[in-house]
Amino acid sequence: MADAPGNSGTAPMAPGASLSHALSEARPLVMAALASHLRDLDAAQEAFAEACIALTQSETVPENLAAWLIAVGKRKAVDAIRRREAQARAADSAAYLEHPEGSDMGEVIELPEPITDERLRLIFICCHPALALEARAALALKVICGLPVEAIARLFLTTEPTMYQRITRAKTKIREAQVEFELPPRRVWGERLEAVLLTLELAYTVAYQDAGGTQPVNEGGELAEEVERLARMLVELLPQEPEVLGIAALVTLARSREAARIDRDGAMVPLSEQDTAQWDRQRIEQARQWLDQASAGQQTGPYQIMAAIQLTHARRLFDGTVDWRAVLALYNALEMVRPGPMVALNRIMALAEVEGAQASLNELADLPAGRLSSTRPFHVACARLLETSGRTFDALEALDKALALDPSQAERRYLERWRARLS
Repeated sequence: MADAPGNSGTAPMAPGASLSHALSEARPLVMAALASHLRDLDAAQEAFAEACIALTQSETVPENLAAWLIAVGKRKAVDAIRRREAQARAADSAAYLEHPEGSDMGEVIELPEPITDERLRLIFICCHPALALEARAALALKVICGLPVEAIARLFLTTEPTMYQRITRAKTKIREAQVEFELPPRRVWGERLEAVLLTLELAYTVAYQDAGGTQPVNEGGELAEEVERLARMLVELLPQEPEVLGIAALVTLARSREAARIDRDGAMVPLSEQDTAQWDRQRIEQARQWLDQASAGQQTGPYQIMAAIQLTHARRLFDGTVDWRAVLALYNALEMVRPGPMVALNRIMALAEVEGAQASLNELADLPAGRLSSTRPFHVACARLLETSGRTFDALEALDKALALDPSQAERRYLERWRARLS
């Protein structure tokens, strides 16, 4: 194969799913190396894509896939430079970018920094304070996690073209500001931590929404498992940060219920209907310990509150009940520290458990019309409240609107089953 660097060894080409997973696993290391050398995120993504294309055209897979992709990606970048620039400048760039043949992974990229995990390291680099908070998180989700712009747009309740423009502007600003592609000193991590935590939260939200694991939102990799691993690594790096403990507890509690989220027919099972015998007690206990540790810091933040809400639901495993007044009080607190349309919607659903569906329908009607009313969770919430209030026809109409908004396969099966029962 023309692009193969050195004698790295090869293996038979894996099936499509296995190769996709291997590329997803290699992506963080490859992107970090290419971005570090090229100093340009667009160029790094283009080089990575070109290397992946070269790989799919081969009948074998290199033994050291990441090293191969880095070497090929850099060579593709050099070729692009040579096509765009004068020969003299291209020669200078090529001399800077190319490494000798036979380099192993330790020679491709050195990691003297305290964060040795490539994905987490690159998240910290992308979350530069020169960018707006949402732009930092969106850029990290696109570059490091490989999420499609469409999926990122849904997370921010905006359109795909708008989100594409935000990500493009963020890349341009990083390039024009000549942002360093090195991990900043530990003393300034704090100014990037909020965006790092938001990136992890949103990445897990994507994985959690696709209950059946049917949508290729993370290039075939196990995104939920990866986010939990990164959150646990953050706890090891910053054990005194209450919100780091909070996000780790939140993700771990959500993962504790994964085995109960899909029934035998592949339909999503709502939290209130899940079989608690399938919940992971060990993860729940770990999350409780992290929240206890976070409370000692006396600095309550949104991730601790969200984790506390999930821990309150987890109580059903032990005594069969959910303290809905406590859940409502926690949502009231969350709305104070991090107000938003989805927080308001979840608070309204908790209110229905305390004061009844009609009270929640009244508050739902008072929500400002806007992005929320065009989302699937809004129509699902409406259907639940309308059904409880005896307004079956209106509930069916709300379910039809939810089904029209492209739910995952598992959620679609659940909604269709619900609709069939009502009709």
